[in-house]
Amino acid sequence: MDPKITLVTLGVEDVEESIRFYRDGLGFPMQDREENSDVAFFELEGTWLSLYPRASLAEDATVSSDGSGFSGITLAHNVSMEAEVDTILEEAKAAGGRLVKPAQDVFWGGYSGCFADPDGHLWEVASPDLTAE
Repeated sequence: MDPKITLVTLGVEDVEESIRFYRDGLGFPMQDREENSDVAFFELEGTWLSLYPRASLAEDATVSSDGSGFSGITLAHNVSMEAEVDTILEEAKAAGGRLVKPAQDVFWGGYSGCFADPDGHLWEVASPDLTAE
């Protein structure tokens, strides 16, 4: 795995309140978003930050949002091909990580899976749907 963080997603209770904090309060540059969207993206130097409802983010990772299995954050490592997702998930397991969500086609059109590091921090490994462009 080429170590890099491409996206940090924070599971939040109130997306609009969090947008006000990051965009208006801290001045993070926010990407245009569709009206009533439940996700917000901020382009940062070298990475992206996204805000997404905590319960929905936990559901996507197939873990509980009550705090017993989900810390409220996932780290994302994006790759260009589905096969790379599978390879990295296997590498993570071999290194002592725990497979949380097997690689699969996902609702947003890509392919992803999740693993937890030895401390339970969640990583999503994802490949976009390149046919959607």
